[in-house]
Amino acid sequence: MSVISVIDILLVAVVIYGFLALVKGTRASLMLVGAAGLGLAFYLSRLGNLAALNWLISTLLPYTVFALIVVFAAEIRQALARLGRGLTLSRTAGSEADAYDDIVLAANLFCQNQTGALIVIEREIGLRTYIESGVPLDARLSYDLLATIFRPSAPLHDGAVIVQNDRIAAAACFLPLSMNPVLSTQLGTRHRAGIGVTEETDAIAVIVSEETGSISLAVSGKIERELSVDQLRDRLGALLRRYVPPSTLPTPITNGSEGLEGPEPDALRGSLPRPTDARLNESRLNDSRLNQGADR
Repeated sequence: MSVISVIDILLVAVVIYGFLALVKGTRASLMLVGAAGLGLAFYLSRLGNLAALNWLISTLLPYTVFALIVVFAAEIRQALARLGRGLTLSRTAGSEADAYDDIVLAANLFCQNQTGALIVIEREIGLRTYIESGVPLDARLSYDLLATIFRPSAPLHDGAVIVQNDRIAAAACFLPLSMNPVLSTQLGTRHRAGIGVTEETDAIAVIVSEETGSISLAVSGKIERELSVDQLRDRLGALLRRYVPPSTLPTPITNGSEGLEGPEPDALRGSLPRPTDARLNESRLNDSRLNQGADR
């Protein structure tokens, strides 16, 4: 056992572990179990001298490599993308955080204007089926674009927006509705669609109610309702493992002077220098001189 052999074994172990971690909790894990079952059947056919089964598997075996590439195409693409992000982490981490910050800013706008919105963020499981049901955009994610899409008079405001990395893949997408009977009857179609897509995939759904303007977050078939903008920012940062600085978020502005930033009048009054007795006496003396001059 040489040092090179140990390094070789460790590299193979890392590759296998990375592959298993990549498919864990996804639909590909079930496909991997099926592929392992076929491999076991091939091994048993060799041991049992099952000529017909051995011939069939031997005939199909050369094509299994291409079949695995087709079946695991999404996982292979995600692995390469993750490797690329790891190599260029210092250059892309900031831009991705800014991109998801736009979702928080847009949710704040929709909350204030009571505009209905449904934004789905893709993670490990691909959403190609739902993307193809909508209008393809393939545009860079931005606050202005989200505000334009979900404007009530816009033709794409109905349906969901699907976000892939820092790009909007499609708008006006149709999503499966959740049939969970435990859900509240107050939840409408938009909320049930957001929950439904998170039941079938590991996506994240940001939902803004058109009736109340409240912000909700759906993950793994569960929904968190009545979230504030800061809570939404923290939850997205935790789920997506990205940090969004709080200073970039706007301060809600209400009617009057309540929402204006800055010190209150009492604080301003307390910060001004208080006049001394000598200055008060001097000002009174000047006022009496002016009054005497006016009498003359």
